[in-house]
Amino acid sequence: MRKLLTRCLSTILCTGFALSAGAQDTIRIAYIDPLTGAFSATGYNGLVQFQFAVEELVNSKGGVLGGKRLEIVAYDNKASAQESQLQLRRAISEGIQFIAQGNSSAVAGVLTDAIRRHNQRNPEQRLLFLNFAAVDPALTNENCSFWHFRFDAHADIKMQALTDMIAQREDIKRIYIIGQDYSFGQAVADSAVGQLVAKRPDIEIVGNELHPMETVKDFTPYVTKIVAAKPDAIITGNWGADMVSLARAITDSGITVPVYTYYAAYDGITATLGASAKGQFRMVHEGHFNPPPTQAYAEYVRAFKAKYPEQDISYPRIINTVQMLAKAIEQAGSVDPMAVAYALENMEHTSIGGERLMMRAEDHQLFQPVQISVHTDENIEFDGDNSGFGLLTEVSIPLENTLLPTSCEMRRP
Repeated sequence: MRKLLTRCLSTILCTGFALSAGAQDTIRIAYIDPLTGAFSATGYNGLVQFQFAVEELVNSKGGVLGGKRLEIVAYDNKASAQESQLQLRRAISEGIQFIAQGNSSAVAGVLTDAIRRHNQRNPEQRLLFLNFAAVDPALTNENCSFWHFRFDAHADIKMQALTDMIAQREDIKRIYIIGQDYSFGQAVADSAVGQLVAKRPDIEIVGNELHPMETVKDFTPYVTKIVAAKPDAIITGNWGADMVSLARAITDSGITVPVYTYYAAYDGITATLGASAKGQFRMVHEGHFNPPPTQAYAEYVRAFKAKYPEQDISYPRIINTVQMLAKAIEQAGSVDPMAVAYALENMEHTSIGGERLMMRAEDHQLFQPVQISVHTDENIEFDGDNSGFGLLTEVSIPLENTLLPTSCEMRRP
């Protein structure tokens, strides 16, 4: 994978992933996510999923608007909010009007504000932000924007599903919360405490700790505190390298209590968990992994794995993002971001997994069924990290049960 990533980055730095800026038959989408640094594996995995989706689902079927192709242009933000703004300006200078980003809600917040300001000042060159993974609830609540669309279920929606499951377990009376110290990690912790107090006031929060993001290499000191607190369960929103390291420390410590997570799979995490965490780690997510919900989805995953044998479909929502964008462009009959935005509002879409999706106009939050899956090697057709272990769905929450209210007061152009 490292050699493949090196080749990929060389291509980005030298020639780019796009055709020339003047190509009239190509609709370019800027992908701004980490391609170097601690979270590069996560960023690269998202990149190849976007590239595969636009080729398999749009370009191979004739493109949009009578033959225009979609193309992904990669920009390395190094997981930095400051670098993301630099890469956004670079994308703008190259004439790109569609921006995709997902890894880090802090970055998503910065991009949302930057795009809002840019569109106010430059109505002739507006941008549209396709958020496929940044799940801080604020992005579709108090900090919502007409130019921002989120294709993932946000943190409160996912926590609602997790705490419903936890509340049904009478043996869980003590919970430890640990996460990354930035907007998303803080949102996860606040949501967990608030929802647990409401659903199970008898549960004691025996730890609620945030750690620096991307800098902790050994989580043993943190896990030592978890062991001392004697929780009956652990909740974490960690992702990327921080989830790999935390998972390794938990399994090495001999902790056997259930661990409820947002991102404990793929990008080395599944292989790290392996047999030692079978039946212990659970992840809340949109989309399905095992069993595959439709034959079309299974065929899509097999085709992806044939092309990228070292990678996994870890973001089923990227499929929805690409399909819904193409659908909105067709409905708008234009690539103008404002026309496309209005086409996306209230859009209903049937996913490749056969599920009904709905983009709410009030806040531009996509609603969809949510699953809770367990880490196991039983009944797994599509594993993670080629490890033999993967996610098996235990609970599926229908779209109608995920509809949380919004505080968004959207200003429309």
